[in-house]
Amino acid sequence: MNLLSIGGSDPSSGAGIQSDVKTFDSLNAYGLTVITAITGQNTSNFGMVEPVSQKILKNQLDSIMTDFKIDGIKIGMVYNSEIIKTISKELKNKKIPIVIDPVIKSTTGGQLIDKAAIVDFKKFLIPLATVITPNKFEAEFLSEIKIRTKKSLHKAALKIQAMGVENVIITGLKSDGQISDYILEQKNEYTISSKKISKTNHGSGCNYSASLLFSLVNGAPLKDAVKFSKEFTYNSIKNAKNIGYGISITQIKNKDEIHSELTNAINKFLQIKNIHKNIPECQTNFVFSKKNPKSIKEILGISGRIVKTGNAVTVAGDLAYGGSKHVARALIIMNKKFPDMCSAINLRYSEEIISKLRKKRLVIASYDRSKEPKNVKSKDGSTVEWGIKQAIRNLKKPPDVIYHTGDFGKEPMIIIFAETPTLILKKISKIFDFKI
Repeated sequence: MNLLSIGGSDPSSGAGIQSDVKTFDSLNAYGLTVITAITGQNTSNFGMVEPVSQKILKNQLDSIMTDFKIDGIKIGMVYNSEIIKTISKELKNKKIPIVIDPVIKSTTGGQLIDKAAIVDFKKFLIPLATVITPNKFEAEFLSEIKIRTKKSLHKAALKIQAMGVENVIITGLKSDGQISDYILEQKNEYTISSKKISKTNHGSGCNYSASLLFSLVNGAPLKDAVKFSKEFTYNSIKNAKNIGYGISITQIKNKDEIHSELTNAINKFLQIKNIHKNIPECQTNFVFSKKNPKSIKEILGISGRIVKTGNAVTVAGDLAYGGSKHVARALIIMNKKFPDMCSAINLRYSEEIISKLRKKRLVIASYDRSKEPKNVKSKDGSTVEWGIKQAIRNLKKPPDVIYHTGDFGKEPMIIIFAETPTLILKKISKIFDFKI
């Protein structure tokens, strides 16, 4: 995945293009940059702004666009009308996710856009965006409406939306120990809240918009992308450090490749055409772990499920170690015998799916739930362990798929296993014929 950050250079690497590159890298995406302005700032003070010329800006954009397939674009600092119009001309026909983070002032007080350019910002840039992510101050600045009540919040979002962007997220609304984001998604409005960290920081806005872009490019619905970005940003603030003499800089710590790869795979799974038809009544979980997990607490899964929502699917819950029980237990039993198998997903059983997988020469095993001993049935969580053991006991190589056809009051089920979530998707693609 190639993600482009268009914005200002921050020598402290707390915000701007430097921060975006760190975010993209932590999520296993490749970050490209186009610099709109050079700033002189640190954690205590804001110095100068030197916007780049129209000529070098256009050259940067041309260089990137002609050599790379760009999957998504984030636009941050755009200082003057020349910069705004140049970007608009280059991007106006792009059919990819574009996130605008309308930075007006830096945390240290610097003016990041010329006041004379605001009219052109509204006219030429905002209509390019898939979503715009102003904080309260920026939303008030753009809408010219003071946000004091829910009514004025909605009114401000509507006014920004009327500038040509379908989706507006007003971030960082504080109340009762919580921090909330107000989302106006086309005609629907809702709020997503989380715990507030009382820590002044440099970089959280950039972390939020960059991780939001990543999630949208991966195909996540906006609501799920916001949840992902809030968690990502929360962790970056929690890990913020006083590197300089002033305010702390957000830190993207403990890069969890297990989390990143499973997130990517789930987002792609959600976009499979008609996948809702293959979600079982008990819903779906998707798990991933390092080799040799000793318990479900060492297996990353969804602390809820992937659920059907009409003709689509969505994630109900967050990714967490120990988030899955049944699919995670199945993976533990599989992993004990075949340590390379570290990922699994459950799907609705159908003879058609099993037939397709057989034709693709996948290794398929099964077990009969009607033969399940009474002592197993009576013990919570034992059924899956017993079933997987039955299915693999005589196998010398790991199966790609294990299924059962159910029992009285018990739903039939398919579990697909692989070394990684990406390889899970590759196996699923043999059923549903989609590109990974």
